[in-house]
Amino acid sequence: MSKIEIQSMIAPFTVTEVRDLCEASYVVRFSKRDLSFRPGQHLVVGVLGMSDAREYSVYSGRDEEFLEILVREVENGVVSKKLRRLNPGNNLEVNGPYGFFLTNAQPPANKKLLFIASGTGIAPFHSFVKTYPDADYTILHGIRTVDEAYEKEVYGEGRYITCTSKDEKGHFQGRLTEYLKNMDIDKETMVYLCGNSDMVFESIDILQEKGLSNSHIFTEVYF
Repeated sequence: MSKIEIQSMIAPFTVTEVRDLCEASYVVRFSKRDLSFRPGQHLVVGVLGMSDAREYSVYSGRDEEFLEILVREVENGVVSKKLRRLNPGNNLEVNGPYGFFLTNAQPPANKKLLFIASGTGIAPFHSFVKTYPDADYTILHGIRTVDEAYEKEVYGEGRYITCTSKDEKGHFQGRLTEYLKNMDIDKETMVYLCGNSDMVFESIDILQEKGLSNSHIFTEVYF
């Protein structure tokens, strides 16, 4: 497998769109330039000229002509507030890509895949599905309300399961981990978890109790 070098671009990346998904979350689309990545990798992104930057998983597909990141605006967040106020034509500083999450999930692996995400932890899985729509995957997404089922039309019918903790409009009303406890999972399934640490570590315990080996469990912890 060829190695993708980390790219630190001196020339700026230009914003083309800021797209609101719900009250707190949005997508920033910007020029791709010559940057290449694998689904699951992340970028370090900041407004050009600012000293602050943050890590964001790539949300767009590998072969699309632009880059996108999924951002949740944090109440006291400097970068997340600045990014939301950007307009087309504004410039970003982008470094990366970094990381190896999802590397061994990508074809020709041809494994049964279970993606488990909370909140904006769906971003790397969105990128994966946009790149490999025919993969054999199921996504389990823990969110507060169905408004956070970001652009769910991307996912294949029956492959995306929402667990909502604050409304009854998802496929399951309750915490993601409660659904996972009653889920039948083949022990050869490759499981990838992305999101907050409490969800990730509790889910790992459940998966191990179901007999899945640590060699089949991969994590990306957001906070």
